[in-house]
Amino acid sequence: MMSMEIERISAFSYGEIGGNPAGVVIADVLPTADEMQVIAKEVGYSETTFAAREDGQWRVRYFSPEAEVPFCGHATIALGAALAKRHGDGEFKLKINAGEISVTGRREARLFAAALQSPPTRSTPADPRATIDALALFGLAADHLDERIPPALIHAGADHLVLMLRNRATLAAMRYPFESGHTLMKRNGWLTVLLGYAESPQRFHTRNAFAAGGVYEDPATGASTAALAGYLRDLGWPHGGRIDVQQGDDMGMPSRLRAEVSSQPGASIRVSGTARFM
Repeated sequence: MMSMEIERISAFSYGEIGGNPAGVVIADVLPTADEMQVIAKEVGYSETTFAAREDGQWRVRYFSPEAEVPFCGHATIALGAALAKRHGDGEFKLKINAGEISVTGRREARLFAAALQSPPTRSTPADPRATIDALALFGLAADHLDERIPPALIHAGADHLVLMLRNRATLAAMRYPFESGHTLMKRNGWLTVLLGYAESPQRFHTRNAFAAGGVYEDPATGASTAALAGYLRDLGWPHGGRIDVQQGDDMGMPSRLRAEVSSQPGASIRVSGTARFM
């Protein structure tokens, strides 16, 4: 296996603390899939992203410790910071397995600010049987749910199940048996299960179970935040053009994400935040 530099960058940080760590590898040529999987497992973060120049853009692939994933938001933000550090502030065109997207990065003192444009979004009501299984996994009942935002399968480059809760305390108490979660998520094709609480029409608290990727919980998930924003648009939720998401607080890894929402159904979502080199 070729030797390469692995940068460790925490994306969607809360200033100079928190965020979700990602590995970033920028190479002349992408390693093989098997090599990337080995590196991602050794790094041990929820995702490691690999990028190489190809046809005037950056070919990008994402790997969790267990498997390749089609799109990862926080690793894209980390990549934006790494590219801006190397090449200066700007916009970078990316080709991912899920299509073509972009990320911007710019230096801001000791931090970097970055914003991604997600793949297109879509949402459908969750399968009732799968919803029952998911509620049981987390020890929840139907009366824990916020009826204004029903369970749904949401998508922005990957599929996520969303369960919105009536109160913040229930979200803070999130627990689930890891192996059972892994089986359920794999069986249904969910990259994560997003549990959330709407503090206001524009402020959300979320947690993401990521057993499908071999990780109990992600402290910041840009992909599911984009998918959630797209779902709120589909619902006609009064988002006012953006939502702010607080994540990771219950893990001791405070993370902050902003999603900007246009009025066009299915359109890309802009998700932004800061990144810090570790």
